[in-house]
Amino acid sequence: MTDTEMEITADLVRDLLREQHPDLADLGIREVAGGWGNQMWRLGDELAVRMQRMDPTPELQFNERRWLPVLAPRLPLPVPTPVRSGEPSARFPKHWTVMTWVPGDPLDCSSISRGDHAADALADFLRALHVEAPADAPVSGDRGGHPKECTAGFERFFHAVVPDELADDVRAVWDDAVAAPEWEGPPLWVHGDLHPANVVVSDGTLSGVIDFGDISAGDPAWDLAAAWVVLPAGAASRFFDAYERADAGTVRRARGLAAMKSLFLMLMGRNGDLGLPGGKPAWGPAGRAALDRVLRG
Repeated sequence: MTDTEMEITADLVRDLLREQHPDLADLGIREVAGGWGNQMWRLGDELAVRMQRMDPTPELQFNERRWLPVLAPRLPLPVPTPVRSGEPSARFPKHWTVMTWVPGDPLDCSSISRGDHAADALADFLRALHVEAPADAPVSGDRGGHPKECTAGFERFFHAVVPDELADDVRAVWDDAVAAPEWEGPPLWVHGDLHPANVVVSDGTLSGVIDFGDISAGDPAWDLAAAWVVLPAGAASRFFDAYERADAGTVRRARGLAAMKSLFLMLMGRNGDLGLPGGKPAWGPAGRAALDRVLRG
């Protein structure tokens, strides 16, 4: 059995806690549905255990451990903060982290009914996050750059799942993003992976942001794509008004990246419908709805 096939159970999580953090071992443990690169387990009422699963290296968890304690205090929405580190052992040969739990329901299992409030909340959050990153901030190999650097990924998603009747319109949005000017400012902190499974909702609005494994320095357009991928129809304009800092070129790049992210969600949804490893059935409808929002502008 390979590492990626190793079954992670509540008993395994408790055994690891007994070995490395015995003061936490008696707290209640229950699995959290979802996750791909990492599997999450609730630990009591206020904590969670993040177990490396599909991620091939521990670097993403290391990034969270290093940078979330720096970023979290100035962010206006709750985010998970690492409180303990778990090291590889004979029982589990990968890294794991105990983090604070962010209450709410993931958006891929819920919905936003207070669109204006959510747009303002997301804009406030990204204004606080998007500051110049330090020289030693991580740089992602596949996120944070100009859309033209992602052409291969876009083409793969496009040919796999784009509806025939939308192909020309989606292609036009992408081509416009590729033709948009480069980000000319300093590299900013970006979450890098804002989509419905990585934000949580309470009382009909955005109430937290999770999964910072892709935190890196780069183009803020990667996060601004959430105006279409995360927010409901009609909220993008209010979001950009509240965010204030996005010029026309950045909006063009963000819209193209939103199209690519929407296609990715659709592909993951299709994989889930087919029962393929890593597939997420709920992501398909979320991705198609996001794509429709992108095309409406």
